[in-house]
Amino acid sequence: MPPPTSTARQWIWNQDEARTMRCEIRHTTEYHYPEPAWDSFNQVRLHPAREVRQSVRSFHLQVEPDAEITSHKDYFGAIVHHVHVHEPHRYLKIEAQAIVDTHAVTMPAPSPFSVLREARARNTEFLVASPRVPSGDWPEVFGVTRPGSTDDLPTFLMELTTRLNRQFSYDTKATAVNTPLAEFAQHGRGVCQDFTHAMLGITRQLGIPSRYVSGYLYSGGDMLGAEATHAWAECLIPEYGWLGYDPTNNCLAGEKHIKIGHGREYGDVSPVRGTYFGGGRGKLDVEVRVYGEQ
Repeated sequence: MPPPTSTARQWIWNQDEARTMRCEIRHTTEYHYPEPAWDSFNQVRLHPAREVRQSVRSFHLQVEPDAEITSHKDYFGAIVHHVHVHEPHRYLKIEAQAIVDTHAVTMPAPSPFSVLREARARNTEFLVASPRVPSGDWPEVFGVTRPGSTDDLPTFLMELTTRLNRQFSYDTKATAVNTPLAEFAQHGRGVCQDFTHAMLGITRQLGIPSRYVSGYLYSGGDMLGAEATHAWAECLIPEYGWLGYDPTNNCLAGEKHIKIGHGREYGDVSPVRGTYFGGGRGKLDVEVRVYGEQ
């Protein structure tokens, strides 16, 4: 039986209420400056994506002090808010609140690697190198045997997810946002961003179009990476679509994963980044809370 189309998958998910989760998200970013700052301009990517696997019931962005807020969709389709605070300030708070319904994923049918040949030309942007996922013999670096054209693609991707999960340790103090992928491979400790970049490096070298996903995770206390925005990889399985793999937690991205957006790597989807004049060396505090109800 062929894999269901997007419409069919939507019908399956809507009929299976037990596999649907309503998530309430509160993401707070606070900046404190020792001296007045002004003309603070921030790009904010915190609006959850609207896709077959999830629907957004509400989204609110609150900023203190008063700010000029505009928005647009970026190249990859994510909603980006621009927050501009003109007046001098020592404190900036950006809080995003959202309610999202998420759904479990259906499993793809067996599919050989050979089906990727035609799909590669249409997805070259998710195959080429990027600053945080440079070219390299990443399958060999991470000890992954290159598959043959008849090997099953979904099986390989799940086994790769498991391998990375068992090969490396989750450690929030081991790496920073600019830690090179080669350094993570050497030391074997890092966070979800590192696990995801490693998977992208391997899959792209094997000709599997793959993209970096930024989002949230409802952990219920039993999953890693819920203390901040989370990251995982989406890989293309022709005739099925994009399927999320979370090597940090050794699982598919299902109803506990809330997607914000995707890109080539972390730099394309960083949650909040900006510039300002004055202020001195500011202090940043981030708090993420995700509440789930099935």
